Amino acid sequence: MSLTRNAEATAARTADSRWLELLARAGFIGYGVVHLLFAWLALQIAFGKPGENGDQSGALRTIAAQPLGRTLVALIAIGLLAMAIWQGLEAAVGHRVEQGRERVWERLASAGRTLVYLYFAWTAFKVFKDAGSNSADQQEALTGKLMTSGGGRLVVGLAGLVLAAIGVGLVIYGLVKRFEKHLKTGEMSPKTHTVARRLGIAGYVAKGVAYGIAGVLIVVAALKYDPEKARGLDAALHTLRDQSYGQALLVLVALGIAAFGTFCLFQSRYRKV
Repeated sequence: MSLTRNAEATAARTADSRWLELLARAGFIGYGVVHLLFAWLALQIAFGKPGENGDQSGALRTIAAQPLGRTLVALIAIGLLAMAIWQGLEAAVGHRVEQGRERVWERLASAGRTLVYLYFAWTAFKVFKDAGSNSADQQEALTGKLMTSGGGRLVVGLAGLVLAAIGVGLVIYGLVKRFEKHLKTGEMSPKTHTVARRLGIAGYVAKGVAYGIAGVLIVVAALKYDPEKARGLDAALHTLRDQSYGQALLVLVALGIAAFGTFCLFQSRYRKV
């Protein structure tokens, strides 16, 4: 029991580290920049212009192609890793203000964020090392390989359902403004609070729509044995564009993702870390 308490105390002290807080706040800036570029790539898709994949890895490769871009990608990777460590500690011993089910929910949410931030940190690291090939092609190849293995189509289908569920969750998270409980709203002026709230709602809803479409496409890929549909967010954005009024809808999604990127910049200042 004492060992467990010592481990929890050590984790709590680490979570309260000033350096970890600063790195996590810097990570929010990098995360915001990536989503702003992601939004720009989505607009490129909306208007039929060739470019990088319409996802976060495409945004990172766009950054890496600029002068000093690889250095910036490395810094983004470090910031995202700090965010992952912070959320991992929150999942382990954090959210002590909450009680009962609410604390369980918040810790599970932090565990999910840990995986997301780790994934993007690893993606940024691969881009920095120039080892990241086309992410949509990678996802298509992985899906095709899984589908040829025993039970692979079931695994792909379940992954698609999970991604679609995450998309629905993000939409609900934004609409009920749950993100506000994690912000230092008391330090915001009324105008800043209003802007942050609107950006959060638009951002989470837009991300949720994109992830939801991507999840549905992965499920369809599993059902129809068509790995080409399992190209993640890039395929989702192209599919949305090809629908009736799809261009206008994709522009709205792109603007929403840009809102999320801007909201991340607000979080770098006002997020409770």
